[in-house]
Amino acid sequence: MGNKVKFHLPGLRYNYPLNMFWISLMEQHPEYFREGIEIASFFGAFPFALWNGGRLVGNDQCDAGFVKNVVKSINSKGIPIRYTFTNPLLTEEDLDDPFCNFCMEVADNGMNEVLVFSEVLEKYLREKYPSYHFNSTTCKEIRDVETLNEEMNKDYKYVVLDYNLNNKWDLLEKVEHKEKLEVLINACCVPDCKRRGDHYKNIAMNQRITLENRKLPKDKQKPIKPWTCEYGDKNCIYTIQEYSTFVSPEMIWEKYVPMGINNFKIEGRTGNLFSLIETYSFYMLKPEYVGEARLLLLRNLEASGVISVNKPRPGRWP
Repeated sequence: MGNKVKFHLPGLRYNYPLNMFWISLMEQHPEYFREGIEIASFFGAFPFALWNGGRLVGNDQCDAGFVKNVVKSINSKGIPIRYTFTNPLLTEEDLDDPFCNFCMEVADNGMNEVLVFSEVLEKYLREKYPSYHFNSTTCKEIRDVETLNEEMNKDYKYVVLDYNLNNKWDLLEKVEHKEKLEVLINACCVPDCKRRGDHYKNIAMNQRITLENRKLPKDKQKPIKPWTCEYGDKNCIYTIQEYSTFVSPEMIWEKYVPMGINNFKIEGRTGNLFSLIETYSFYMLKPEYVGEARLLLLRNLEASGVISVNKPRPGRWP
């Protein structure tokens, strides 16, 4: 099979060490990986980016040196970074955000990408940073083929499919420009979640509150707007396999790729490190090499200090 199977992986901040070790594993042990694997992008946002959407990045903050180093390191491997600038509640006043513009300037080399939702932000970015490749986010929740084809015919490098349309083969056959379609294969949300759009707005509101609180004394800070989800917070690659939206490796190679669809997104920007390792291994490694590759990866992560194993503290008896 000559077609590349392109994976778009999460993490510019929290999963950055894992992703770089994963690339190293691919370089040193290509025999571990399934046929035709290619890493097509690393997506996410550096804290604290107001334009970010889809996941709350917390109260962390990246300095200029870290941002520059991550962009340079990933690009040096021939891999684009993709900013997830999909905040649905942005205003004209937000376009001057200094940190977000700094991040755009650092990666403004013609190689990198931006995932967009807000028309206000997209217009601004296309005018100010025309060298970027623009992608349409799944957050738009496009659920019919006519509207999807309108989106596919716009000037986007990729259009990320609403995960509720996963595995609907009759509909997918009608999609134009399938080479631009990107499928979210491990969606942890339940199929047809009715609160999804509200969740994106809640994240956007809390992101703004968190940013404002950074400049306020503790007694003046605003409370975060609560949100609970019994599914997304607990689901992993082993709990979602009965969902109608779940995409297995067999579906990728036996159904999607023969249809001309070869771009696949793995979610998990703020997910548990070990859960993400399992997900990467599940989709990209040959089953017979999963154990060996995972052990090598975990040893390297421990040796580098990314993870630590605590030993029993010495004591005495009696």
